[in-house]
Amino acid sequence: MASGTSRDVLGKGLRVLGRAIREQPRIFAVAVAGSVLFGLMVIASAYVVGGVVGKVVVPAIARGSVAGGALALAATALFGISVLRVVGIFGRRLGAGYMQYRLQAAYRRRVTRRYLDLPLAWHHRNATGTLLSNANSDVEAAWYPIAPLPFAVGTLVMLVGAVVSLFLTDWALALVGLAVFPALFALNVVYSRQMAPRQARAQRLRAEVSGIAHESFDGALVVKTMGREAQETDRFAARAGELRDALIAVGKLRGVFDPMLETLPSLGTLAVLVVGAVRLRQGAISVTELVSVAFLFTVLAFPVRAIGWVLAELPRSVAGWDRLRRVLDATGEMPYGAVTLDPATPTPATLAFHDVHFGYEPAEAHLPGTEVLGEVTFTVPAGKTVALVGPTGAGKSTITSLAVRLVDPRTGTVTLDGVDVRDLTAASLASTVALVAQVPFVFDDTVRANIALDRPGIGDEEVWAALRLAEADGFVAALPDGLDTMVGERGTSLSGGQRQRLTLARALAGRPRLLVLDDATSAVDPRVEAAILAGLRAPEGGGAPASILVVAYRRATIALADEVIYVEHGRVVARGTHNELLATVSGYADLVTAYEQAEHEREQSRPYDEVTPLTSGLEVEVDR
Repeated sequence: MASGTSRDVLGKGLRVLGRAIREQPRIFAVAVAGSVLFGLMVIASAYVVGGVVGKVVVPAIARGSVAGGALALAATALFGISVLRVVGIFGRRLGAGYMQYRLQAAYRRRVTRRYLDLPLAWHHRNATGTLLSNANSDVEAAWYPIAPLPFAVGTLVMLVGAVVSLFLTDWALALVGLAVFPALFALNVVYSRQMAPRQARAQRLRAEVSGIAHESFDGALVVKTMGREAQETDRFAARAGELRDALIAVGKLRGVFDPMLETLPSLGTLAVLVVGAVRLRQGAISVTELVSVAFLFTVLAFPVRAIGWVLAELPRSVAGWDRLRRVLDATGEMPYGAVTLDPATPTPATLAFHDVHFGYEPAEAHLPGTEVLGEVTFTVPAGKTVALVGPTGAGKSTITSLAVRLVDPRTGTVTLDGVDVRDLTAASLASTVALVAQVPFVFDDTVRANIALDRPGIGDEEVWAALRLAEADGFVAALPDGLDTMVGERGTSLSGGQRQRLTLARALAGRPRLLVLDDATSAVDPRVEAAILAGLRAPEGGGAPASILVVAYRRATIALADEVIYVEHGRVVARGTHNELLATVSGYADLVTAYEQAEHEREQSRPYDEVTPLTSGLEVEVDR
């Protein structure tokens, strides 16, 4: 595979650069114009310097005096060329930088947008660290050659102009140029092909190092409590060492080729002086022409390196682009429909599952998928509360994901008010249904921002109303800055129960018509949980006019439901009221009794919602 990359990298890299030019043609044109101006002024400066030496300096030495007018004219010409060179450098650098940063910003947005469009199943197959690397280092790598690209294009124009001027000066000196310039290009191509596999490996290892670091930081609680700090450090060090070695390999190759690329133009200058001296003795050229050509080779040494910079970065660019394409070309997004549910007076919605089957796609295409749900049929009537109860792994969280359309069923339908959720617009679905997940996620922002999320129509009054429904207004009012309190990354300044109530308030602030709670109050005191659910069921008291689907474990919570759906092995085994199932379904009775016993032991051993955040981002529970 590496050899194939070596052969193809130049073609792939040029296609990536072509894409950049097509996306930013005007900025690229400005940058190239500045580079061309700079290149033409380099050629002009060579001939002006030659003219100054041949027509001012040499005659002045012969006469023993300097002609003031000639000297002033030479100074003016050199000053004018220098000003134009500065203008060219400014235009080239400004245009190239602007183009590069615009492309990076645009593709970061595209990658992030693609992440949001792709289904959860795709995200489950890709490590978070890799996804972070795609949106950061891979984007930067893909467009890294853009900075020297206009300089390289202008240099090509300058080389053509230089070769033409050499032929106009003397054919023998032109042959020297024809030998040196293609040799430089060939050396750069060899360099690029040798660099390709090394840069690709380094880019892959960057993502792997990022992934391990992200896992270690995100799993800090597990790492510390399990005493795995040394092992995680060793795991990270091993991969970081591989990245170090890969980058050293890149540096070694660069160390071999850079002196060669630096030396070749100097050898060209030496060849020009040797050949030029012979031609000067033959009377074929003048001192002015010899000095001009020698100076031209000298000043061309730096600009020609721009071509090498582009070619040297092409392997890294191709590696980054290939990794970006894997995201941008990924399939599986869930398109939305055109139907809206937007009644003038919000009323609770009706959720219905009709013979739903669901399974997760395998990590590899040739492997069989895993069926999680089968023949699931039930209804959450408008304004009613339905509890989902079942053992671990029964499929309860998958049902909640289907209800809010995080995933789509393989067969069967999920409907809201009789409309298939796949036919709804994204805005209509988001305004109708709200999910409060098992693990509460809180942004590193203020309490107000976490609840309002910049949604229109949600001011402080609506925020406080949602906090009251979530039984969170008391602790928020007691925070140092109230709604303006910064809660820290993932809400580290809050307890587990406080985070759950904050995320519940966030869902309620949008006034959803269907509220889906996936064990969303597990860290909350049972008395507080009962008050929350009772408030949600009482619209006349300020509660939410919503139907409720709740994954429940506690007997008190289950007893509040109008109907209980008992699930085992991805199937609806029984349904009815809590008391009916308790009396008729032994598995249900055993499960609820076991939950109740575990809950009682937990209450005896420690209280809920008493958590002291640590500076490390971990949390430990303390007694009152």
